[in-house]
Parts: sequence; structure tokens; C-alpha cells
Amino acid sequence: MSDAPVVELLYFEGCPNHEGARDLIERVAAEVGVSPDVRVVEVRTLEAAQDMRFLGSPTTRVNGRDVEPGADEREQFQYACRVYRTGHGFSGRPDPDWIRAALAPG
Repeated sequence: MSDAPVVELLYFEGCPNHEGARDLIERVAAEVGVSPDVRVVEVRTLEAAQDMRFLGSPTTRVNGRDVEPGADEREQFQYACRVYRTGHGFSGRPDPDWIRAALAPG
């Protein structure tokens, strides 16, 4: 199963959106016919957030790249809830289309 994409879901305890983000990842993966290796990673401190390049909870990465377009260029890491600006307005979870694009083969 080495071809399976690695999906990291980074969060901190108390984040109200990380469970919904996990459900979203699993739903989109099923839609596109992919069985990712999902790794749920708790970020426990601001220092850890900086070391892990954590943009807020929840952060979703596929094969090491943030699913949000342009997010990998950001340099302000934080131990806070993350708000996404999606095509459908503001959300506490990434846009399903971003996850779909990140999981797409090729």
C-alpha cells in the first residue's frame, strides 16, 4: 500500500472542527476511490506549532502539502483555530474540492 497518499490531520485538543475535518477527508477519499493513510497528529504547544509549520487547527496535508492553495508559502504559524476562506464562505474545515484535488491520482 505504498501508493496510498499520506494525509496528516493536525489539530489541538479542544478544536471543535477536527472531527468534522476527519469525516470530510474520509468522505472525499471514498468519493475519489482512494484509501489514504490518515495520520491524526495532536499539536500540544506553540513551540510544536512552529516546528510543525502549523497554520491552525485543523490543518490537512496530503503527502506533506497543505490542501489549501497557497498555504505552504505562509510563515505565520499559530496555536489557534484555523478559518478557511472557501468558495462557499468562511469555514472551520478545508474546502472539499481542495482535498479532492490533493487526493487525485497523478
